[in-house]
Amino acid sequence: MNSQPLLSKSGRIIVCVAIALLLAVTPFLPDFYVTLLGKIMCFAICALAMDLIWGYTGILSLGHGLFFALGGYAMGMYLMRQIGRDGVYKNDLPDFMVFLDWKELPWHWTGSEYFVWALFLTVAVPGLLAFLFGYFAFRSRIKGVYFSIITQALTFAAMLLFFRNETGFGGNNGFTDFKRILDIPIATPSMRITLCVITGLTLIAFYLVAKYIVQSKYGRVLQAIRDAESRVLFTGYNTLWYKLSIWTISAMMCGVAGALYVPQVGIINPGEMSPAASIEIAIWAAVGGRATLIGPIIGAFFVNGAKSWFTVAFPEFWLYFLGALFIAVTLFLPQGIMGLVRKLSGARQGSEK
Repeated sequence: MNSQPLLSKSGRIIVCVAIALLLAVTPFLPDFYVTLLGKIMCFAICALAMDLIWGYTGILSLGHGLFFALGGYAMGMYLMRQIGRDGVYKNDLPDFMVFLDWKELPWHWTGSEYFVWALFLTVAVPGLLAFLFGYFAFRSRIKGVYFSIITQALTFAAMLLFFRNETGFGGNNGFTDFKRILDIPIATPSMRITLCVITGLTLIAFYLVAKYIVQSKYGRVLQAIRDAESRVLFTGYNTLWYKLSIWTISAMMCGVAGALYVPQVGIINPGEMSPAASIEIAIWAAVGGRATLIGPIIGAFFVNGAKSWFTVAFPEFWLYFLGALFIAVTLFLPQGIMGLVRKLSGARQGSEK
């Protein structure tokens, strides 16, 4: 097991300080960049969650976009109820329900007017789904590419379900046109900055929690499962519960990211559950460097920053760039950006001796 840290303790502190400084200058950024920063930090939380299960446990999920979207829908339901009679149809029901001639809210919207209930659903729904799915998958010893395929199938099935109008989630349009959060206007510059700062603090908190996890005995068992699960089983550990617990924690982290994403971007629809969205989360982790924690965060910033620039300057070349980047990382930088940092640091130290 390779336990050599890619960044020293002081280096990790510098990264956290850098994020804090970035948040400090947020009030001075134009609204577009505040929203972009908040959105990328939400993606960084997803990349961090992916690193816990893929980088440290060896479980490649191609369905984490589902957990992200479920957290977003949980928050979106609350935001839709906050619109109230300010909607197009001046009705207590969301506009899409009035348009479809619904007379009352479906059962699963019960309590959606309460912010605390929305926060609970943000972690409970992704966590419960991950627990149930993971329990049967891990108990059946499904692993490797087979596990990746069924997570992708689960995400695709959920996307098709949410596209249907009768499910009560807005069909292909999803939820949008939000007005308020906690009765405070959501589109004001001060609220954008507040949401961005909360997202940044959440990212730092999740990073510190993840760091504690991987450095604990529990985290060392996870890494042993990644490297040689059969040996861990022979030593008496029940790997089912280790994998299931980190899988569930990772899903809940994505749910929180989705809940923070929706009020900042202003929309949530089934497109967030598309197979491509889940694959991109894996790409962020791979580009940054798996089993590093800091690497996937850097990868999320790098890839999404490049996406923001390409889709404005050269929109037709973005997918080509993304494909070329993934191929280049796979062939030449299997340990991602952080692996390159390690090589350069090692070469520099060697030249100084």
